[in-house]
Amino acid sequence: MTSPAPRPVPRPDVYVHTQPFWTGARERKLLLQFCTDTGQFQHHPRPVSIHSGSRNLEWREVCGRGVIYACSILRVGRPDAAARLPLDIATIELEEGVRIIANIIDSPADSIRIDAAVVLAWDMLDDDMPYPAFKVVG
Repeated sequence: MTSPAPRPVPRPDVYVHTQPFWTGARERKLLLQFCTDTGQFQHHPRPVSIHSGSRNLEWREVCGRGVIYACSILRVGRPDAAARLPLDIATIELEEGVRIIANIIDSPADSIRIDAAVVLAWDMLDDDMPYPAFKVVG
């Protein structure tokens, strides 16, 4: 069997300010950008709000509960990632109304379906860095 490929931690703040996301992840908190003008979250991080166009953004913790909006199974990937395949991937709609793409872990294959309830879980990158993932509940 092939050993898992290294999963390096992306560098924060390369194109847009992301350090709060990584700081929160290290503390096992999922922090997303929040537009203070409209009261809405957004993900992935951007320099301006997708809702208002303003720069009035804060980083706030989300509850980590939601449902699977869409899902797929990655069966073929890079050769160095073979040990992680098949990999369940989903778009999660969080209770706060924002969607995030993440891996589904620790869940039976037949439980991964649209509208299934999920909760925040943590997958590990290199350097013992937690990265948000989700698992099916109930």
